[in-house]
Amino acid sequence: QVQLVESGGGLVQAGGSLRLSCAASGSIFSINAMGWYRQAPGKQRELVATITSGRRTNYADSVKGRFSISRDNAKNTVYLQMNSLKPEDTAVYYCAADRAFYSDRSWGQGTQVTVSS
Repeated sequence: QVQLVESGGGLVQAGGSLRLSCAASGSIFSINAMGWYRQAPGKQRELVATITSGRRTNYADSVKGRFSISRDNAKNTVYLQMNSLKPEDTAVYYCAADRAFYSDRSWGQGTQVTVSS
């Protein structure tokens, strides 16, 4: 099992920046990829960005050029730097960790990001 704890959400004006953090604990040696997803009210959860153990990254088109995902393996932490935030980025952001060997995904509790216009 993997436990994930997110932090860094909050309220920011449009054009501002936030950095989200996700600290992993438990069976972290088996994690292949980590990522950020978000869910706005009345909408389905969607992928924001992912990063593999080899640091290969993938981004949703809507955040390319504005968001950056990174990981610090020594701290077992993944980050999401969000710049040029827009009101449509408002959502609960969830951290996820995938373990290919066990074919499972663990989720954090989520952190609210609100962007005011």
